[in-house]
Amino acid sequence: MLEDLSWGGVRRVVALPPLGAQHEGRMIDLPGRGRTYVTELGPREAPTLMMLHALACTALLTWYPVIEQLSKHYRVVLPDLRWHGQGIRSVGSSLDDAAADVVAVADVLEIDRFVPVGYSMGSLIAQLLWRNHRERVSGLVLCATSSSFRRSNADRLAMRLSDVAVASTRRRAERLATLVPKALQPADETYRWALGQFRATGPLAMGQAVSAISKFNSTDWIGESDVPTAVVITGRDRVIRAGRQRWIARQIYGATSYEIPSGHSSCVMDAAAFRPALLAACASVAGRLA
Repeated sequence: MLEDLSWGGVRRVVALPPLGAQHEGRMIDLPGRGRTYVTELGPREAPTLMMLHALACTALLTWYPVIEQLSKHYRVVLPDLRWHGQGIRSVGSSLDDAAADVVAVADVLEIDRFVPVGYSMGSLIAQLLWRNHRERVSGLVLCATSSSFRRSNADRLAMRLSDVAVASTRRRAERLATLVPKALQPADETYRWALGQFRATGPLAMGQAVSAISKFNSTDWIGESDVPTAVVITGRDRVIRAGRQRWIARQIYGATSYEIPSGHSSCVMDAAAFRPALLAACASVAGRLA
């Protein structure tokens, strides 16, 4: 009873979708690169969606509200990206390296071609997969995406504020876990699980990821993309403005777009709006593949 009262206010402010089934992944070796954690769902003969997660998250934390529905129609592969969760730890590497890691995951799983589905940071890696490894990419789904984070002082400020906000939230979570007796910590399984996923990425890794993101720029070449593409636009996004996301959708010939009135964390925090948009985007790309 006391436990429920203690966290009732948290659940009202941070309304996470219920966890549902928990999916166990496994560590795999990527020859010459390191080890990472990968979860697989869905029929192996179906088109493969390579789910690339957001900054400061794990693959499962970004995508858990939608993977059950996706796995009914697609082979869904969820790797923890470089610097995050149980992904490869490195110092000074780039998003190009992170894209090469994803190809290495596909090699180990014997996947020839796949559709990168990227959210925020993951969408940048998806773009690089098309540019650097075109023979492996059959389509693209880009969510809360951008072509650059260095085009204006406002973008740099948004990146800095995002980094500070994530670090602050992490410190509060760690302090709460230390100070609050276990009897008063979250009774709700979803909140316990989400906190554990969030805490899996350390501050040093976060710094490496933010540094790599700040160097990304696809402005000069993203319009050359020649694979079926869909863009999910977060229309109330304060980190990546909707106009920047719409610009990418306009640059790619034949791209379909699905806009929702939600913010940058809508993949989890507004899953009810994000889920149907993502399902429609994936169906649009898969339909054109067929």
